[in-house]
Order: sequence, then C-alpha cells, then structure tokens
Amino acid sequence: MPARKTSGKKTTGKKSTKKSSARVESGPVPPYGDPIRKAIARGDQREMKNVAASARKYISDVQSALDQLDNAMKKGKR
Repeated sequence: MPARKTSGKKTTGKKSTKKSSARVESGPVPPYGDPIRKAIARGDQREMKNVAASARKYISDVQSALDQLDNAMKKGKR
C-alpha cells in the first residue's frame, strides 16, 4: 500500500475547534474607543449590545477597584 502524500505543513497534534456558525466568537474586549466605534460601524445590534455590556462591566470593576484603593489610602493616612 503506498504512503499518503503530506501537504508539507507541520501539525501540532491539536485538532481545530472552529465552529461552523457565522457568529464570531471572541474573548473580552477592553472598552477602548476603537472596538466600540468598530462595533457601531458594523451595525450588528447583538455585537453592539455585547460590547456595551462588556464595557459597562469593565468600568464597574475599575470603579470598584478605585474605591478600594481610595479606602486603603484613607486608612493609611495618619
């Protein structure tokens, strides 16, 4: 039985986990102006809602951390 020809590409042994759906999956996006403006430009309502929710969560987390920092600085003053 003849050996199969290979494409010459090296493989890492990991299988691709691409989904066949048209929806693009991504991780958290920092709420910088550029990703927000790009979501607006694309006009996808679902994406805009996701970006807005992500940005609001990020801002809330940052505000909470700043409040904790302010409290720690107040306690440190003598």
